[in-house]
Amino acid sequence: MRASAKSSPSPSHLKRRGPPFRIDAEELDRIDAKERKQARRSLFQRVRGVSKLLAIFIWVPLSVGFEAFLLIVPGNAKIRWTRVIWGGLCRLLALKINVIGRKAGGVTGPESRARGERPIIYISNHSSWIDVPVLGTILPSVFVAKGDIEHWPVMGLISKIGRTIFVSRQRNTTGRERDQMTSRLAGGDNLVLFPEGTSSDGSRVLPFMSAFFAIAKPPRLRESDSAEMMPDFPPGMSPLIQPISLVYDRLDGFRVGKARRTVFSWYGDMDLGPHVWQLVKRKSMRATVLLHTPLDPDDFPSRKALAQATWHAVMEGAARLRQNDEPDAPEWQVRLKGPANASRKRENKRFS
Repeated sequence: MRASAKSSPSPSHLKRRGPPFRIDAEELDRIDAKERKQARRSLFQRVRGVSKLLAIFIWVPLSVGFEAFLLIVPGNAKIRWTRVIWGGLCRLLALKINVIGRKAGGVTGPESRARGERPIIYISNHSSWIDVPVLGTILPSVFVAKGDIEHWPVMGLISKIGRTIFVSRQRNTTGRERDQMTSRLAGGDNLVLFPEGTSSDGSRVLPFMSAFFAIAKPPRLRESDSAEMMPDFPPGMSPLIQPISLVYDRLDGFRVGKARRTVFSWYGDMDLGPHVWQLVKRKSMRATVLLHTPLDPDDFPSRKALAQATWHAVMEGAARLRQNDEPDAPEWQVRLKGPANASRKRENKRFS
C-alpha cells in the first residue's frame, strides 16, 4: 500500500501542457463580423436568384410568343429572333460570351442554298444545358437534341418554338430523323450537334460518335441496301463541319479552376432545378467559344476519320481554354460555296 501511494503523482506535480483558456474579445468580434458578412452575402444571393428567375419567367413567354408568330412569316426573321431569345436569356443569367474566331456561314434560307451557299454543321463539346443558350446566341442555326428535352419546362418550350430537331436514337426512327435533318440542311438551315451523346463534367471532351457525322459523310452501302439509300447532297454542296470548343472560364470575376468547373456542369443524374438555382445566384459568369477551321467531309476517307479529326480539334481547343490560355483566332480559307441552284434542283428532284 505504501509503494502504490508513493508511485502515484499528486495533482500538484502534473505539468501544464498549454496556457489556460482565455476568451479573446477581438477574435470573437472577427468571427461575428465574418458570420454577418456571410449572412448578408447569402441574402443578396437569394434576392439575386429570385430576381433573375422572375425576369426569365417574364422574358421567355413574351419572346417565345413573338417567335411563334414569326414562324408563319416568310423569310429569316424567325432565325434572327431565335438568337435574340437566347441572347436575352444569357444576359438575364449574367453570362457573358467571349468569342474567338469567326463562324462559317450566316443567316441562311432557301435562297442562300439556291445561290450555292453550303450547309454548315457546328460540332461542339457538351457539359451543361447552358451550352444551348450560349451557342444559340452566336450561331444562326437550329439544334439537334435528344427527345427528352422536348418535355422540359422553359427550355423545352423555347426549343420547340425554335424549331429544334428532336431525336430519339431508336432504330425504328433513325431514317425519318435523318431525312428530317437532311431536308433542313437542304432547305437553308444550319445545325448544331453534340456528338459526345451526353453531357460531361467539363474537365474533358468525351469521344465523338461517328454516327452523328453520317449526314455530312454518308456511309457506303452495299447493293443490297440500295432500297434504303442514304439521302445525299449534290456535288459541291455537302455540309461543312466547323468544330467548336466551349469552356466556362470566369465565375464571379475570377478564373475557373478544376474545383469550380462543376458549378457549370450538368451531367449524370443531377437534378435540373438545384443546378439552375445555383447558377442564378451567381453575380457573373463567362463562357469562351473557340471557332475552329471548318472541315470539308470530302477531304476525309470515312466518317470515322472525319469524327476523329473534329474531336481532336475540339479536345485541344478546350484543353487550352481550361488552362486559361486563349489562342489567336484561326485564319482559314475554305470553299463555302458550291454550284449555284444545285441544291434547289436536287431538292425538287428528291421530293417530286
